[in-house]
Amino acid sequence: MSPRLARRLYSLLLYLLAPLIWWRVWREWLPTHPRRERLGYVPAVGVHRCLWLHAASVGEVVTATPLIRALLDDYPDHALIVTTMTATGARQLQQTFGDRVRHHFLPLDFPGATRRFVARINPRLAIIAETELWPNLLAACYRRGVPVAVANARLSPGAFRLYRRLGALCRGMLAPLDWVGAKSQSDAERFRALGARPEAVAMTGALKFDLNVDESVLAASRRLRQRWGPRPVWIAGSTHPGEDEQVLAAHAQVRRHLPEALLILVPRHPQRFEAVAELCEAAGERLVRLSAGARVDAETTLLLGDTMGDLIKLYGCADVAFVGGSLVTVGGHNLLEPAALGVAVVSGPHLDNLREIADTLAEHEARCEVADGEALGQAVAVLLDDAPRRERLGAAGRQVVAANRGALAATRRRLAAYLTDTASNNS
Repeated sequence: MSPRLARRLYSLLLYLLAPLIWWRVWREWLPTHPRRERLGYVPAVGVHRCLWLHAASVGEVVTATPLIRALLDDYPDHALIVTTMTATGARQLQQTFGDRVRHHFLPLDFPGATRRFVARINPRLAIIAETELWPNLLAACYRRGVPVAVANARLSPGAFRLYRRLGALCRGMLAPLDWVGAKSQSDAERFRALGARPEAVAMTGALKFDLNVDESVLAASRRLRQRWGPRPVWIAGSTHPGEDEQVLAAHAQVRRHLPEALLILVPRHPQRFEAVAELCEAAGERLVRLSAGARVDAETTLLLGDTMGDLIKLYGCADVAFVGGSLVTVGGHNLLEPAALGVAVVSGPHLDNLREIADTLAEHEARCEVADGEALGQAVAVLLDDAPRRERLGAAGRQVVAANRGALAATRRRLAAYLTDTASNNS
């Protein structure tokens, strides 16, 4: 089957599934963004020079934040449009950048919607963060001659198997890519195996290592922690259903050894905040919600992080950080945020989304892995009670982050060279 025929069949399937797809994205909406954006109806860019970056959700926005800042610094004469698929990603972007970038929701991958979107923004360069690749969207870019780069490109083993089953559709999507900056050698090999041109794929490393935490965030962490006094504090960040229960059981185990211990629990998705609060209360925790602004006192056993954009500040308040999505088969979340702060990192075994990063931390004794909730409670209790061991783990994590920086600089150099090349070709 030819790639063109495969894409036509894919488009036909999308049209048949349109009611279900529209229902799924209906809730991913903000009052400031009309739902017609999902069909490519966005205002035309009123300037000649425009760059477009897509970051699917809040995790991709956080990872791409150093790159977005670099693009704003490097190309002040360009409009920068950032698209997300989710409302949480849009809120994270707004909180971080305000009106310095223009945000839209990504159109659904219908041929007409994607052609309309690309025509209206007319970017000089399209940059996709990580892996959100849509066949008709990329085809619309190729048709208009818009170069496409994938930054911090990753393909987990599961995603690789899925893309490989797509055969001609995947080859037609990847072969014309202008540049792929893979976060690891394994990711680079997977992109080449799926049909990306070998010469277009480079291993740049992970953008997550280029995390820079603002001093204002660190100061806010210090102020919070000072209010709580010298009690032991641990955090479970970016947790998922099936994981919260294990974390709460682990905290009960920790408090049997250290009764004054405080847990900060931060669910991954804001739509779960209410359900997790009820779960905490049912478990008998003396709960304070961050959104309520109430003070944590000596009787508080759990602080629920039910606000957006505060996770790294809360990591900075903790002695030990468990990073969620790893006790359940989600694939793990950003281990480097607490590591960069020198906080001892604990994770579960399910880390397919960031295997190379997880292995690097483990090789340098900068991450503790546990098999289940019971082991989590044991590990946290030991670390909270053993300051030298905890501090060694945190210091090793900070050193790993510092030693592996460089993906941002490599990506900036390649994008700068490419934009210079295209400007010369268009002059």
